[in-house]
Amino acid sequence: MRRNKKDTDETIHKLQEVARHHFTRHGYAESSLEEIAKDAEVTRGAVYHHFGSKKGLFRVVLELVQREVAQRLEEEASLSDDLWEQLYLGCRAFVTVATEPENRRIMLIDGPAVLGWEEWRLLDEQQSMRLLYGQLELMRQQGYLKHIRLDAATHLLSGALNEAALWLAQIPDAEDAAKAMEDCLQTLRLLLEGIR
Repeated sequence: MRRNKKDTDETIHKLQEVARHHFTRHGYAESSLEEIAKDAEVTRGAVYHHFGSKKGLFRVVLELVQREVAQRLEEEASLSDDLWEQLYLGCRAFVTVATEPENRRIMLIDGPAVLGWEEWRLLDEQQSMRLLYGQLELMRQQGYLKHIRLDAATHLLSGALNEAALWLAQIPDAEDAAKAMEDCLQTLRLLLEGIR
């Protein structure tokens, strides 16, 4: 029995890796379950068995990407002991990591289009927004924030970060994108100072 569970887990993991590669390289619309199954060395029926549909597989891959992004936000924020710097580092990491080629298409472009904004936002709330809210709550408890409503501040900052990432992801020229990223991060510092 343990061998079957191990085989199943390995199949699921391999399908997720292969699907992530296809969704990143070709986008959701141009990725076919037949090719994903072939590259994962399983049948198309196995994909349906484990994920129900192409959309179900995409949702699982998006969740994986969002968990990885959230983990990197925490890692970046933990590089400082200063709460303000932690907030900035976490926000900076989101914009940087979300615009990386292996995350951008799945997380920013296809995620909302395939799942719809409501479901995409729910997944975002469970990962990055949860971390942002937690950091703001800690800062308020320690007297670092103006008297603001935390859920409002979380949604406003999250919306700004998502929009900045979408904007940066669409700049084709690397030099222009680097300059825009620099400008974005300078503006981010000013925005965060507004709630100090």
